[in-house]
Amino acid sequence: MEPMKLSEVLAAVGGECENFCEKTVSAVTTDSRNVPENSLFLALKGENFDGNRFVGEAFAKGACACIAEKGNVPLSPSHENLILVERTDRALLQLARAYRETLPAKIVGVTGSVGKTTTKEMIWAVLSESFRTRKTEGNLNNQIGLPKTLLSLDRSCEAAVIEMGMSDRGEIHALSEATQPDAAVITMIGVSHLENLKTRDNILMAKLEILDGLKPGGTLILNTDNDLLSTVKEVGHPMMRYGIEHDADVRGRNITEENGETQFDIVFENHTVHAKIPCIGVHNVYNALAAFCVGKVFAMSDDAIVRGLLHYAPSGMRQKITEVRGITVVEDCYNASPDSMEAAINTLATMSGKRIAVLGDMLELGSISKTAHFNIGKLCAQKKIDLLLCYGDEARMMQRGCEENGGKAFWAEDRDALVTALRGQASAGDTVWFKASRGMKFEEIIEKFNEEK
Repeated sequence: MEPMKLSEVLAAVGGECENFCEKTVSAVTTDSRNVPENSLFLALKGENFDGNRFVGEAFAKGACACIAEKGNVPLSPSHENLILVERTDRALLQLARAYRETLPAKIVGVTGSVGKTTTKEMIWAVLSESFRTRKTEGNLNNQIGLPKTLLSLDRSCEAAVIEMGMSDRGEIHALSEATQPDAAVITMIGVSHLENLKTRDNILMAKLEILDGLKPGGTLILNTDNDLLSTVKEVGHPMMRYGIEHDADVRGRNITEENGETQFDIVFENHTVHAKIPCIGVHNVYNALAAFCVGKVFAMSDDAIVRGLLHYAPSGMRQKITEVRGITVVEDCYNASPDSMEAAINTLATMSGKRIAVLGDMLELGSISKTAHFNIGKLCAQKKIDLLLCYGDEARMMQRGCEENGGKAFWAEDRDALVTALRGQASAGDTVWFKASRGMKFEEIIEKFNEEK
């Protein structure tokens, strides 16, 4: 973080401070256990914690100022540099926005129902070929994590890729207003968050809130093969569309997969560029096309963009490919939705050996959950997946969908039963693809399977 005057902080958050003394803030912390010198402590409140209780502790440890909520602080309002606001979570976003306005970095905002984290990582790999680039780390894409990311940037940063997540209307609006991106990417509109938003049209409107903070002249980048994104026309900003199945400004062609890599051609402005990414699946080609668009918006050369795509590295449990006892194991269980499940099954269907899908519940689908799980099982049968092993209450419908359409499936009542069944079926030369929502904790199942017998 670059140094910031406390008076600028006070103006940004619109707070009240009875006993103000100008200081220079060099860090912002929300953890009273970690209070660096000249830092500002911002007291967040959640379901199971209340940072307002620790304002005194933060001052004692050397915080130069604290932001806390009115009526919720065990200190006198006259305490030096105690800034009081209605809501500290909103103050964090307001502070991040004011700080972002001081930075010269070009920022890309990324959102979408599926693929936003992988797309973010590919964009970061591309931009890093030409710029000193930062990105959202991990999954810090919400109203707490995103402003912290913005506040961690400094003037040496030339570009940043900021992921924006949501669960309801208004959230992307707030994140985009704080970020003020120079370019915005929407990967696709699926069925994630239907539990809150009820319809895909509502999800589209929520994702389009990314336009609310997009800088004048900033480019909106869309996947034109997505049925709802293809309907987006005039938005008051330049637009760039990418796709594979339909005409687009940037189009993927001639896709081949081999040895854990995908090669393809990119058609752009009447010329063709050959590219390669170190991961498999047509869905990852879409992510790469989005990254190519960003590179072009930022005036990068074809060669630099292609080098960046080649340097992309899958993160976490997002399609990590390993070999265990001669079995190809694909760990793709950071999260799951009907769209990403379908992409995984389509890719698994192209692989050699016995193809085993190990699938778990897709969470937060609301009223469509049973139908969605049934359809995933049905797709496994249609794609001739050799065996479907499933675990989770909702995953029972996957078993039913698979078996009713001529496929072979087994539902496990617990993780141990699932691992036992998998070990009895998988052998050297086979491919096992794990996928489920993060809450299913499939990493524990994978760890047990990977252990020597």
